Amino acid sequence: MRQGAVGSVRVVEHYGRALVEKRMIDPLRHDTEVLALRALASCDPPVPELVEVEPGSILMSLMPGERLDSVAPQVRLNGLRASARLLRRLHAITPPRDLPRAPNDAAIIRRYRDAGGPPLPLSIPPSAGSSFCHGDWSDANILAIDGAVTAVVDWESAHVGDPLRELSRAAWAASRKDPRAFALMVEAYGADMAGVRAWSAIHAAELWLWFAEAGPPEYFEQLTLELKNWPAGQAAN
Repeated sequence: MRQGAVGSVRVVEHYGRALVEKRMIDPLRHDTEVLALRALASCDPPVPELVEVEPGSILMSLMPGERLDSVAPQVRLNGLRASARLLRRLHAITPPRDLPRAPNDAAIIRRYRDAGGPPLPLSIPPSAGSSFCHGDWSDANILAIDGAVTAVVDWESAHVGDPLRELSRAAWAASRKDPRAFALMVEAYGADMAGVRAWSAIHAAELWLWFAEAGPPEYFEQLTLELKNWPAGQAAN
């Protein structure tokens, strides 16, 4: 069983078939995941099939592959490259009605400054439009076999938002493990590098707030140190 902020996820047997049961703490996240999976049932990227939906729980197909955060470095890079191409295709799909709106970046910046986070070049870049966004496109939520993506899971944070913001969040997070990942993902997606990098500080602030509020303490301390050494030559808040 995997525990998280959203509840718990485990593999169960259902009428002789191995399925994934996801129990959700937050009704909005539960409904968002169901809405997103239904909208993507016949689209790309590959997603789990909904089998049974109950208040507070979702039963879905068990998808093949390994999480990209558990594979060898080069296999991970190959998977991240493939995932960036899938992300662009997701952003081209018309989002379903009632999908939540994007995170409030002005509020994130305000909360970060009020909390006394390390100085960062915080500003909201110009909008690149509104797209169907996953909300947590990361190596922990992408399954692959030999670098070929077999599924994208955990859609409880799906929303309508800026496509470059989402790409930047994914690329920045991936680059914290391997600096090569940022350029690799941006190039595979086909986006402007400067436009994507412009969002990085907001993602750093958002992650810092998450660790400050939810821990674990060692991750918070490590990230704080990283942000104190934010690349030179960038204006700070």
